[in-house]
Amino acid sequence: MPYLVHTAHAQLGALWLGFVGWTLTAVALGLIQWRVWLVSDRQVISSGVAWVGIWRACFHSYTLVSPGFRILYCEYISPTDAFTPPEIRTGQVLMLLSVIVGLCGNAGGLYAMKNVYFGMGKTSLIRLAFTITGALCLLGAVMSFIPLLWNLSSVVTNQTIKFPPQFKMPPAPDSQYVGCGIGVGMVGSVLMVVSGIMFCTYKLPVKPEEMQTVTNTQGGLPCPRGRDNPSFEPHEQIV
Repeated sequence: MPYLVHTAHAQLGALWLGFVGWTLTAVALGLIQWRVWLVSDRQVISSGVAWVGIWRACFHSYTLVSPGFRILYCEYISPTDAFTPPEIRTGQVLMLLSVIVGLCGNAGGLYAMKNVYFGMGKTSLIRLAFTITGALCLLGAVMSFIPLLWNLSSVVTNQTIKFPPQFKMPPAPDSQYVGCGIGVGMVGSVLMVVSGIMFCTYKLPVKPEEMQTVTNTQGGLPCPRGRDNPSFEPHEQIV
């Protein structure tokens, strides 16, 4: 198998970008700061700020405290609840799938890089592994982009959520803005896109037999294979 390490420097960087992007996507999945609600009634929401993620809605309160917290009250948002808006329900499914697909993409990148650095497998399989890895990274990025942009649009258009009474949330916020959860997810998705493109653009070097080179017996350096000159006649054939 030919030496290929020098051909995959960009893909090594893509592997790091893909891992960082996948990590940020996984972090965004668990963050509650997707939407930040500002409310004026502070009888229950003591800080006047409530956070709405794709799995929980939380706020600081001195009157209501969830078990395990000191001043934080949270309620779980289920995808089967009737009040759950479609953008949050879609985010719960697609963000989870994005993390799984991104993990598979990173695993494929590690497999391809192992074959490149340790000379394992056929060169055609290495090219295929990089292509599949890039496709998985791009697919994971698209899966995360859809709910991120959808929820971003909901915040920009100031759409509300009709929470049930046990959430202790107001019918609508006085105002709302985009939280860091969406920002973290967007950065992670962009990194996965860049990583996927870099993986897909990997090219194998020209095969040795196509280069038609021979080894110079004096200097040990490769030199192009020459062709005989038909007009040249050896000295022995001269009459």
